[in-house]
Amino acid sequence: MEKEKFYPVRRYIELQKKAISDSESFWGKEAEEIPWFKRWDKVLVWKEPFAQWFVGGTLNASYACVDVHLHSWRKNKIALYWEDERGNTKSFSYTQLHREVNRFASVLKNLGVKKGDIVVLYSPMIPELVISMLATARIGAIHTVIFSGFSSQSLADRINDTGAKVLITADFGVRRGKLVALKEIADDALNSTPTVKKVVLVRRTREEVKMKEGRDCLYHELMKDAENYVEPEVVESTHPLYILYTSGTTGKPKGIVHSTGGYLVYNYATYKWVFDISDESIYWCTADVGWVTGHSSIVYAPLLHGATIIMYEGVPDYPDPGKWWEIIERYGVTIFYTSPTAVRMFIRYGEEWIKKHDLSSLKILGSVGESINPEVWKWYYKHIGGERCPIVDTWWQTETGGIMISPAPGIELVPLKPGSATLPLPGIDAEVVGDSGEPMTPGVKGYLVIRKPWPGMTNGIYKDPDRYKEVYWSRFKGMYYTGDYAIKDDEGYFWLLGRADEVLKVAGHRLGTAEIESAVIATPFVAEAAVVGIPDPIKGENIVVFAILKEGHKPTDKLKKEIIGTLRKQIGPIATPKEIHFVTKLPKTRSGKIMRRVLKAIVQDVAVGDVTTLEDEASVEEIKAGYEEFKQMLKGKPKRKKVGKKQSRSNNN
Repeated sequence: MEKEKFYPVRRYIELQKKAISDSESFWGKEAEEIPWFKRWDKVLVWKEPFAQWFVGGTLNASYACVDVHLHSWRKNKIALYWEDERGNTKSFSYTQLHREVNRFASVLKNLGVKKGDIVVLYSPMIPELVISMLATARIGAIHTVIFSGFSSQSLADRINDTGAKVLITADFGVRRGKLVALKEIADDALNSTPTVKKVVLVRRTREEVKMKEGRDCLYHELMKDAENYVEPEVVESTHPLYILYTSGTTGKPKGIVHSTGGYLVYNYATYKWVFDISDESIYWCTADVGWVTGHSSIVYAPLLHGATIIMYEGVPDYPDPGKWWEIIERYGVTIFYTSPTAVRMFIRYGEEWIKKHDLSSLKILGSVGESINPEVWKWYYKHIGGERCPIVDTWWQTETGGIMISPAPGIELVPLKPGSATLPLPGIDAEVVGDSGEPMTPGVKGYLVIRKPWPGMTNGIYKDPDRYKEVYWSRFKGMYYTGDYAIKDDEGYFWLLGRADEVLKVAGHRLGTAEIESAVIATPFVAEAAVVGIPDPIKGENIVVFAILKEGHKPTDKLKKEIIGTLRKQIGPIATPKEIHFVTKLPKTRSGKIMRRVLKAIVQDVAVGDVTTLEDEASVEEIKAGYEEFKQMLKGKPKRKKVGKKQSRSNNN
């Protein structure tokens, strides 16, 4: 009987193998599903590691997401429901969304934006963000969305990398009942971004904000004189749709570039397979549009399918922990896609908030951003899905453009295993390999790689093709290196085990250790720093900082507060560390590389392992002793736990 249970797995794997064996024919057939102005001449031009998909084809992302639906009954269907934590709501039919997108496309053209220009969006979760993305695509420009939780320094760095001339922002965001002064942050960034000539400001409040004459324009004023229709720019399939910055193992964030044709084809196909998405779907992805999940799962994939999307501005537990379940009940959400971090938080609150609401509309649950452990999976399945909704545990990255490994109920619902992302999607040649690139036997940990190109893959790193080759294609010949550890089991299911490189996942946000360390060292009294993550039941990981002070400075709580302030200013509140430890030495190899593995073992209270390559083994003993003293201090001062709770709440802001 147990063998019969896995018959669907064998059927699915056969389909998967067939797609890989003739991938160009397979993806060519999938590409027929989206609207093209001109059909492609060649499915794939592959010059490792750069892929060009559907070469010769032309299309427009805005047209494919909006205009195409006006030719059917969907023209009067709701495309977007928006709500914020204060209870304000808006809705847009596909016809209304089309009008707003066209009018703002006219605004951008009047500001001098043309095909190939880059437009930066620094915005909270408001409808104008979606409208701006689609309007930018409509005129053939390239959008760069920057998460509104980032600091002015992070914003400035990304603007300067793109050389953008136009910035779109809002006066304020709303979070936990408080206003977040986005225009003030943007103004601070603009002091060091000479390329920006125009700022379009969405006014959301009557609060006063500074406006720079000749540079700053009001969104609603510009829209008054806008045209109601702008002909969609015909762009090549290979034309960039957007640049999205992601942290890496080096200090400078990477500008990941995605093309138009390959990205749209891939996301149309994968959301059909993974979510069984349809005209009737009410789709809610709780991610921020500032991340790739928001790009694909809130904007492009659902709108390509003509689904209705939910967009929410706020945190999961404000004004109370029942807010999300209230939204699901009110709008009749059928597909709910969130992170394990959020689910873990709701487990802490208990089931009473869930029981107050009718969640019977739900058909599919999704998980994204990090691996979901079995206990959390089971709770999600039982209490949110009522033991009737399959959980699609999805693995993908900013660089992959779309989901790569996941259950696919839209094709074949294979038996689910709590904690496993199950199997690669059709056309995805994934494998777990060892140090020499050889496939690992079932049950043995190795590195997750992709062995064939796929349409959603990045075009590369903006202005840095050599870095793209080095980071993703130099580790294993002919394979895309994901940077993740994984295991395959006897049925071929994939179990993701987290990052193999120096990247932390904090509340679903991917932060490079080097970027955090660089900010710590920016404080005038820090000479060196190392950052590691420790597991957290709610946030996934918390940041722990080890810092060496410059001569003449002694460890104090005041210095710790200054480090925290620097991190919040340079990166954002998400980079607030849980612990800061002052040390006189860091464990380094003879070549000078900091062995973060050793630090992580110490803070997690596990065996340090081999330290023969260390330059000075005494550094380990010093850090061990200091960390043990820190733990003993916590035990001796119960009030410290209370401070920790306050800090934890602050970290979630």
